[in-house]
Amino acid sequence: MDASMKKDLQKIACKVRMGVIEGTYNAKSGHPGGSLSISDTLTYLYYNKMNVDPKNPDAPDRDRFVLSKGHTAPALYSVLAQKGFFPEEELKSLRHIGALLQGHPCIHIPGIDMSSGSLGQGISAACGMALAAKLDGKSYNVYTILGDGEIEEGQVWEAAMFAAHYGLGNLVAVVDNNGLQIDGPVTEVCSPEPITDKFAAFGWHVITMDAHDFDSIEAAFDEASKITDKPVAIIQKSVKGKGVSFMENQVGWHGTAPNKEQYEQAMSELEAQLKELEG
Repeated sequence: MDASMKKDLQKIACKVRMGVIEGTYNAKSGHPGGSLSISDTLTYLYYNKMNVDPKNPDAPDRDRFVLSKGHTAPALYSVLAQKGFFPEEELKSLRHIGALLQGHPCIHIPGIDMSSGSLGQGISAACGMALAAKLDGKSYNVYTILGDGEIEEGQVWEAAMFAAHYGLGNLVAVVDNNGLQIDGPVTEVCSPEPITDKFAAFGWHVITMDAHDFDSIEAAFDEASKITDKPVAIIQKSVKGKGVSFMENQVGWHGTAPNKEQYEQAMSELEAQLKELEG
């Protein structure tokens, strides 16, 4: 990837992380850990991969995105705000009664293609969208992000079987393998490993990538775009809480909002990272 483009994406991803912290702090609730771990991937998708237009969010031929791990909505909201689907100021009213942005993605929000949050249902909806595109002779692609804890849900594997059976080569599912879920390490709660072998056994083309390296992210999605006869699973190795020192790899930040002191420290760290990138 061109060095200038990479730096631009890194800057945007840093701002997306700042939006995650802003939103969860003002909400006094939410899920910052898993939101931070997918911020780079979302940034790449919305700024360098997907065909979407903030001025026409319901364009019939747009690419679709479904956040199957819907509790990490703060990251999706933040990247949509950065992209211009709605004002960044909306992030400060996250989860407030009557506000645009609620705790999980809602389809009435500009840029949201599927209300999600009940784990396992997002990838199932994404399969339906991808099949609809094939039946309608449309060329749009469908992307979805799942959690590694989420894939303990049986419905995920029903969807995986469905996608392979119908040859959904326009579907890309990213599994955010940060290793932690609400009750602890995924390997201790109910290990989904070996994740790559399981998706391959279900008939998917499987790719692995580093979720925080834009060269790796680009290589993975470039490879995925060449696969047209079967669905693609990208297993991304990520760090829960990425970008905020005291949140990284800490299971307690799965669903805990920062207090004022923690908010200020997190924002200070991210602002320093952004300043360094801009320098």
